[in-house]
Amino acid sequence: MRFFIIVFFIYTNNLFSQSESLNSFLFREFKYENHSLPYRVLEPYTYTEKNVPLIIFLHGSGERGDDNKLQLTHGASFFLEKMKKKKFNSYVIFPQCQVNNRWSSEKKDPWLSHDEKNKVSDISLYGKMVIELIEYLIKEKNIDTDRIYIAGLSMGGYGTFELVSRRPDLFAAAVPICGGANFSILNNSINIPHWIFHGQLDRVVPVQKSRDAFNYLRNKKSHHKYTEFKEVYHNSWENVFDDGKFLNWLFSKSKN
Repeated sequence: MRFFIIVFFIYTNNLFSQSESLNSFLFREFKYENHSLPYRVLEPYTYTEKNVPLIIFLHGSGERGDDNKLQLTHGASFFLEKMKKKKFNSYVIFPQCQVNNRWSSEKKDPWLSHDEKNKVSDISLYGKMVIELIEYLIKEKNIDTDRIYIAGLSMGGYGTFELVSRRPDLFAAAVPICGGANFSILNNSINIPHWIFHGQLDRVVPVQKSRDAFNYLRNKKSHHKYTEFKEVYHNSWENVFDDGKFLNWLFSKSKN
């Protein structure tokens, strides 16, 4: 009985800590025309009137919805801990995409369709809303416009490639994790440094997607990076967060 009580206390304490961390991300909603984009924001840990960086993190397909909670499943705890350091003082935004929608401009989830006709020319609604949200935050918050970063995993990896290609003027660097690129517009983003990550054994999004994107970008500019995790499946974001080096790399990048 004593052992059970100790284990139960540890378990409930961990749940409380996790809930506390999620509550540090404030609930917000962005209105665009007749649509709304739920998002959570982690404000700078240390108050300052100086302009600070902005990080946009795009979730994967499994976290789609409208509860404004699921998008924190992967990455929230990592950013919460890292943002306590003065050198990482910044705004961190986790928007949420609704079910049956996506960040990138495909008619169907691209990891389920290999049809080239799946690509469309216009930016997706939720991709557009993320861009509009960024521009709104620039007006309303003390954002350093030379240091706006974007990262995402799986569906969010696709979205990261896509939004940097759509609006390269906005971003200083990008971290697509286990995603894929739209090669019809990828050339637009060659001047924006990418650090691309993928698991060698990914059975959801083929690793060749990231290899091809990196090879294309690297042939244009040498400032792009690629890391492939051996013996790792789709959940390569766990390796990215465990290592954490991408954050130092991100914060070293500036448009000017």
